[in-house]
Amino acid sequence: KETNSIIIKEFDKTDPALDFSDPRTIKTPEGNYLTTISHLRIASSKNGIDFNIDKKPAMFPENIYERFGIEDPRITYIDGKYYIGYNAISDVTGITICLASTVDYISFRRHGVIFMPDNKDFALFPEKIGEKYFALNRPTSAEFCKRDIWISQSSDLISWGSHRIMMTTRKGYWDNGWIGCGGVPFRIDEGWLEIYHGASEDDIYRIGAVLLDLSEPSKILARSEKPIIEPHELYEKKGFLENIIFTCGVLYEEGKVKIYYGAADTSIAYSEINLGDILSGLG
Repeated sequence: KETNSIIIKEFDKTDPALDFSDPRTIKTPEGNYLTTISHLRIASSKNGIDFNIDKKPAMFPENIYERFGIEDPRITYIDGKYYIGYNAISDVTGITICLASTVDYISFRRHGVIFMPDNKDFALFPEKIGEKYFALNRPTSAEFCKRDIWISQSSDLISWGSHRIMMTTRKGYWDNGWIGCGGVPFRIDEGWLEIYHGASEDDIYRIGAVLLDLSEPSKILARSEKPIIEPHELYEKKGFLENIIFTCGVLYEEGKVKIYYGAADTSIAYSEINLGDILSGLG
C-alpha cells in the first residue's frame, strides 16, 4: 500500500534467507530494501573549508522517479539562477536525470525528468555555446554495459537532443572500466576543462581531467594520461564502499583547481591542485 512516507523495518542479520552483501540494500524473498535514502542538504561556508550543514534536507525524494533517493547534484549558475541537475533513483522507473532550480537555496522548483533511464552524471556548461546550452551525461547500455560520456544540446534546458558520444573508456589506462563527468566544466584560456571520474575494471575509482574545445565542446583536445587523484588515504580506501573517490563539485580560483570529492561513500574530502600541474599531465 502506498503511504507516501518512509517505513523503517528491522532485519535479522543471521537470517540465511537475507542477502546483506551490498551495504546499500538488503535483499529479501519479498523484494529489496534500502539501508539509506539519499537526499540533498545545504552546507555553507565562508572559507570553503569549514562548513555548517543544515539539520533538515533542502530537497527530499517526493515522487515516483525519486523513490530510492536523489543524489550526485551538480550546480550551474546561469543568468541569476542556480540549476541543479541530479540523479533520481527509483525501483519503478530506473535512474533518470532531473533538473531543479533556485535563486536563494530556500525554495526549489522541480522541472522534472530531462534524461530518460538509465542515465546519470549530468553536468551543465555555465554558458551558451553558439546559441545552445550543452551538457555532459552518462547513459548506460543495458545490452552491452557501456558507460561512456555523451554530450547533448538544448535551447531551453528542458528538451535535450543532438546527443553524441564524446569520450569512451581506454584499454590499458586508469579509466578502462567506465567513466562519468565530475563537476561542472569551467573555462580556461586553453578550452573547457572537465574534471571527471573513471573506474578501472577492478572497481577502483579515480579522478582525471579532459580538455575540450571552447567553440566545439564535443571535441577533445587532451586527456589525463594518469589520474590526478586516486585512493590513497585510509578514509578513501575504507568506508561504506571501498576505493571510491567521486566528485560533483569543482572550483577554479587564482590558478588553483579546488576539488571536493566523496571518499569511500562515507566522508567528503578536499584537494587543491595547480592548474599547470593538471595541464602538464594531459596527453
